[in-house]
Amino acid sequence: MHNAQCAPGVIFPLSSFGFRMAASTHSSHHAATHMHMHSDAHETLLQEFVAIRAATLELCKPLEIEDYVIQSAPFMSPPRWHLGHTSWFFEMLLTRFVPNYTVYSQAYLYYFNSYYEGFGARINRQKRGSVSRPTVQDTLRYRAHIDNHCTALLEHLSALPNATEAARLFHLGLEHEMQHQELLVYDIKYLLADEYRPLQIAPMPCARERVDGDVEFRGGLFELGARTDEYVFVWDNEAPRHTVYVQDFALDKRLVTNAEFLEFIRDGGYRNYRWWLSAGWDWVQAEMIEAPLYWERHDDAGGSTWYIRDYRGVRSADNHEPVQHVSYYEASAYAKWRGKRLPTEAEWEYAATLSPSGVKQAFPWGQTTVDSYHGNFLENNLWSAAEAGTFPAGTTAHGIWQMLGDVWEWTSSDYAPYPGFQTQFDEYNDKWFINQKVLRGGSFATPRASIRSTYRNFFAPTDRWMTSGFRCARTLM
Repeated sequence: MHNAQCAPGVIFPLSSFGFRMAASTHSSHHAATHMHMHSDAHETLLQEFVAIRAATLELCKPLEIEDYVIQSAPFMSPPRWHLGHTSWFFEMLLTRFVPNYTVYSQAYLYYFNSYYEGFGARINRQKRGSVSRPTVQDTLRYRAHIDNHCTALLEHLSALPNATEAARLFHLGLEHEMQHQELLVYDIKYLLADEYRPLQIAPMPCARERVDGDVEFRGGLFELGARTDEYVFVWDNEAPRHTVYVQDFALDKRLVTNAEFLEFIRDGGYRNYRWWLSAGWDWVQAEMIEAPLYWERHDDAGGSTWYIRDYRGVRSADNHEPVQHVSYYEASAYAKWRGKRLPTEAEWEYAATLSPSGVKQAFPWGQTTVDSYHGNFLENNLWSAAEAGTFPAGTTAHGIWQMLGDVWEWTSSDYAPYPGFQTQFDEYNDKWFINQKVLRGGSFATPRASIRSTYRNFFAPTDRWMTSGFRCARTLM
């Protein structure tokens, strides 16, 4: 999930799907067991397909028909397009794995392609909202058609001669679908904000305790990234796991809050070139930026007051929720103003995965998979970032809070391939290794099943329409 709009927890170990096998034998007993385990894995894949595709439609249920086709900014896409594009993605798999499959519509191939040069011509991204056809109902019929063919294929997946490759690509398709669920949350927010009425919205939890200060880490050699044999799915840009050296550093225990960022604004942070990178200062002046996205200034009896408008309504910006919708430039400027800096992605992952014994673990809290009490994800239905100091079960052994969920965290690292990178899907991640910064950790809009401590999101330094925040770091001398 990234600024090209096609890039974002339960993690499924390979062993749970039968892909990690003991030493093979040629006995009929082991062959039958192997087939049975693959059959179970494919049944699970079918169930996931049905559930994840349904979840996308659930996000759209509160929309009016007019909402589906609006593109209110060049960087967003209409909800209709997301529904069609995710179906187009699965249709490309059908053309590969279903003999003599007939494409539903050549016109849909043009409209619902995103940026894949290898799949032919496509509509310009900025013009996705400029056409009225296919209609919303046509798009939903297309989606149902694709779902019917995919479920039929998945029901008999074990019989395919290339079943393992088909399963791998369908897993990728589901991860892609979950990324577009998060993108839908971003695009609907930009379109409607507080006018959108989620089907479910849960009470916002209060902070369990006041969290301040930072944690100092002794650096050293660290294994950065994911091992692809540990999980059913990881993105290719998370691998291979490789050794890096991390200097001694300190990382803030919590995310920067709205109230803290408000201090930066009141101190004239947006008007003082000293805090800004050169390109960031040019951007602030050219775009007349004076606050994070979705902040608005109201004049009242006490003077001028900053408010935030989002899915949960309009409220004062002077609060302890993590600041969100800030660009890399804004995050970097604030950190410099504080006398600190942004962490590198290696420092972030080091802090997120270091166990008390010094061994790398899967998640900040240990090896257990992500649940609702670990962090604030899409299934929590909070529809915004929770206060700093919530979700204590997700805290690291070293006392760092909310590293997964709430907001994607900017790092200072450029988005580049890891040493030994090998693309697993052309034009998905590899073509974006330029002019992007890495973000880590997921957000309140990220489906739990898609998040990992090694997940690398990426956006341009000026982007802030996604749910982006940050925490500060400092170098230990």
